Amino acid sequence: MKYLLIIFDGMADEPLVELDGKTPMQVARTPHMDGLAAKGMIGAANTTPEGMSTSSDVTNMGILGFDPLKYYRGRGAIEAASLNIPMETRDAAFRMNLVATDGEKMIDSTADHVSTDEARQLVAAIDHKLSTSAIKFYPGVSYRHIMIWRGGSDNVRCMAPYKIHDKPYTDYLPEGDGASKLKSLIEDSYEILNNHPLNIRRRDAGQLAANMIWFWGESRLPEIPSFLSLTGLSGSVVAGVDLIKGLGRMVGLNVVEVPGATGYVDTNFLGKAQHALAELDKRDFVWVHIEAPDEAGHESDIEKKIKAIEDCDQQVLGTLLNGLAARGYDFRILLMPDHPTPIATGAHSPEKVPFLLFDSTKLRDNNLPMDERGAIDTDLIVEYTPDLMKLLLDS
Repeated sequence: MKYLLIIFDGMADEPLVELDGKTPMQVARTPHMDGLAAKGMIGAANTTPEGMSTSSDVTNMGILGFDPLKYYRGRGAIEAASLNIPMETRDAAFRMNLVATDGEKMIDSTADHVSTDEARQLVAAIDHKLSTSAIKFYPGVSYRHIMIWRGGSDNVRCMAPYKIHDKPYTDYLPEGDGASKLKSLIEDSYEILNNHPLNIRRRDAGQLAANMIWFWGESRLPEIPSFLSLTGLSGSVVAGVDLIKGLGRMVGLNVVEVPGATGYVDTNFLGKAQHALAELDKRDFVWVHIEAPDEAGHESDIEKKIKAIEDCDQQVLGTLLNGLAARGYDFRILLMPDHPTPIATGAHSPEKVPFLLFDSTKLRDNNLPMDERGAIDTDLIVEYTPDLMKLLLDS
């Protein structure tokens, strides 16, 4: 038996007037999800534990089978693991975005999705000017990077930049132990980056300048068991973002690098599916994560989100199903968003999400759709997120 966990990040949404009261999931053409739903089970899951933030690190950790209330220590260390950055338990890790500002407001938390090549040049400039024996900057993918503070404090509150678009960023600077150092680094980064030659070229080309760094996701290394010890299965993760790759590496999954996997709507959908199939030839469990619907939700772009969902269905799920059939594998699939990312707010929502369970050896007769309506009408409710992995492995 082969097991697939497929996360279409942020796919769930809310009814939109622009779509005549429907959601992007309901409008999108998803024949492969529809086909699995007709022969599988639809449920609804709470993926945000009470008192925790609705962030992809928290929700994905739970879906993977690990209780975030027990193991979660913050986002930065997870992404640092993806980059193989050495850390000790006394160190603090921070997610570091390259952002676009006008010197007063947060304009874009992704810096217009600055390319990885451009970002590496900017992070190198920051590291050259601002690194010390205790503080070091590490480049990641696109706008997503890491800062490690050796012996630093994670007892500081940092705001996620995507939550403060078009707001004065000075109202949301870090607070708590070590906040003054983080603030000075942010302020100094603007002086270094705003007139950097690369950003001058970006402005000339009509793009936003990636002219400041922003810290969030403060964390330390968690003590977390392996996926093998939890489930008895070895496995792989196929993803484009450091957060998911880092979580996979932390729990001992093989991290697959896919050319063209950007963590955005232009990601290599087909390549991810093809690499996942290759991993299934060697292992029994593969986790496939697609960030594109979430990014479209953050941009509040309805058409882009619909297109991302359709690409997920046709290029990812369709390719996986065809490959599984050609190989003759028996398989089980758990497919779901990790949280809603509503177009209306552009931010994550803690509302329950629909999930689809399919077992190729136990075909069912189901009338519920794989969208938010199914989550409302189903009797299969999962309140404790790690139970989802048990459903996948024991269904």
